[in-house]
Amino acid sequence: MPLTGSKATRLIVLRGNSASGKSSVAPGIRGRYGRGLAIVGQDNLRRDVLREHDKPGAANIGLIELTARYALDHGYHVIVEGILFSSHYGDMLTTLTSDHRGTTRLYYLHVPFEETLRRHATKPQATDYGEAEMSAWYRELDLLPGSTERIITQDATLDDTIAAIMSDAELAPQLTEIQR
Repeated sequence: MPLTGSKATRLIVLRGNSASGKSSVAPGIRGRYGRGLAIVGQDNLRRDVLREHDKPGAANIGLIELTARYALDHGYHVIVEGILFSSHYGDMLTTLTSDHRGTTRLYYLHVPFEETLRRHATKPQATDYGEAEMSAWYRELDLLPGSTERIITQDATLDDTIAAIMSDAELAPQLTEIQR
């Protein structure tokens, strides 16, 4: 694939187990940043758009990559977020991050299994799946081989995580319409 994005674009990859906080961090960053930041969510593309199971070689893997590249090539900063098992998504993420011309940051939200269960119980979809499914999905520190993923632990608050990622990726909040 050709290079993607520009020196001005930011690519942030948020990975971690179910209920580790990815789906709270990504919109939190966009909420603070403003327009011009796309969230490419694995769950949205895999479950909602394609309605497919998570398996190696599945169509959603390429769709995630194409969506991220399209947004980057059109000047958006991009957050790719999801469980994104290294065995299924590792090659795609490695290619995408190496092809990105701008600043790229990778994060792994590490939360012990017991804490993911506690957090899951507070979600609206808590009755859709439970401990058995979450146990089958859980991968302890499923880091990408050879990557520079920064590990964020359960001790980091949501606000601290958002602020740290924005600072690390050099994403300054945009001026609001009223401020312009």
